[in-house]
Amino acid sequence: QVKLVESGGGLVQAGGSLRLSCVLSGGTFNKVVMAWFRQAPGKEREFVAALDWPGSNTYYADSVKGRFTISRDGAGNTLYLQMNSLQPEDTAVYYCARSKDAYYRNSQHGYSTWGQGTQVTVTS
Repeated sequence: QVKLVESGGGLVQAGGSLRLSCVLSGGTFNKVVMAWFRQAPGKEREFVAALDWPGSNTYYADSVKGRFTISRDGAGNTLYLQMNSLQPEDTAVYYCARSKDAYYRNSQHGYSTWGQGTQVTVTS
């Protein structure tokens, strides 16, 4: 059974940084797209960033472009999201997701496996 477990969330002041991790077990990164989504209270889950297979292309929401970086540990099983210059509007639960196939989508409907989420809170 494929499983994703996120970690690294926390409380940070505006302008600070956090690095989220997502450990994949029971599967691989081969021929799938890995992504991060987030959901703030009272809002729909939104796309943040994605990394295609074999990792040649990255995709970002306009709201995080230039501040967030998605990556993975080479041949390992961990996906990362480096978040810099955090702002209060970045406050949300962040989810790691694995796609159904090798095609990039920025819709949550394209992803079949989800982690439990990790809370990120940015104070002003």
